[in-house]
Amino acid sequence: MIGVELRKLMLRPRNWLTLLLLCLLPFIVAVFLSVSQLAPPPGQGGAFLSAVLSNGELYPAAALAMVLPIFLPLSVAVTAGDSIAGEAGTGTLRYLLIRPVGRVRLLIAKLVALAVFVVVAIVLVAVTALITGVTLFGGGAEAVGQPGAVTSLSGAALSSDDLALRLLAAIGYIVVSMLGFGVIALFASTFTESSLGAALIALAVLITSSVLETLDAATPVKPYLPTHYWLAWIDFFRDPVFWRSIDSGLLLQAGYIVVLFAASWANFATKDITS
Repeated sequence: MIGVELRKLMLRPRNWLTLLLLCLLPFIVAVFLSVSQLAPPPGQGGAFLSAVLSNGELYPAAALAMVLPIFLPLSVAVTAGDSIAGEAGTGTLRYLLIRPVGRVRLLIAKLVALAVFVVVAIVLVAVTALITGVTLFGGGAEAVGQPGAVTSLSGAALSSDDLALRLLAAIGYIVVSMLGFGVIALFASTFTESSLGAALIALAVLITSSVLETLDAATPVKPYLPTHYWLAWIDFFRDPVFWRSIDSGLLLQAGYIVVLFAASWANFATKDITS
């Protein structure tokens, strides 16, 4: 069943278009930075953008910071929202369950397919951004003429290998964060036959969480909001790494994944399938 879902994932042109658009935004920004040679001053603009002109190896981190607030969650919401609701909307869900495929197996296969999409999307953004950054801006050592030219957010020099490890850790953290958000859309997908409706529910949660983050009155609930620790991956690029927010973010997203997947199973397992 998992193989079937992965093939469906890979054969949908919409998914490839989504991946292309995710990679296109950082590429366009890199071209403008390369042509103008005008990066935002430190502390302004997107994370790491102020350093990429002299260090293309940091551009994957800058690219992830660009797509994370809106474009990446949007693509995850659309993909996850289509998981069950899309099958119901096209009338194929009932036929899937007529075959010897249990509802739990189908739900697990949908979650695995979603996880694969999230991993592919984030890795593809990082890889294309690295190629773009090194091509347009050069590597850190090349830019300043010495090894260990990559500078952490704390001001310490990092080797290229150390930077790569930190980038991999950041990718892993963002994958978990997006899965935590994706199960919200998956949960909504078990309640409706409209994949658009499920995606909009997830986006409503995203917007609500983002708005509450700006309110002092919402301080007691902020540590439990799905978006609260999304940017904690930036702490991987400090020296030493700031683990407090990273650990809290991983624990929070794990809670969302476990609780909402269990809720999705509870609803889907007892749902009357009519389409």
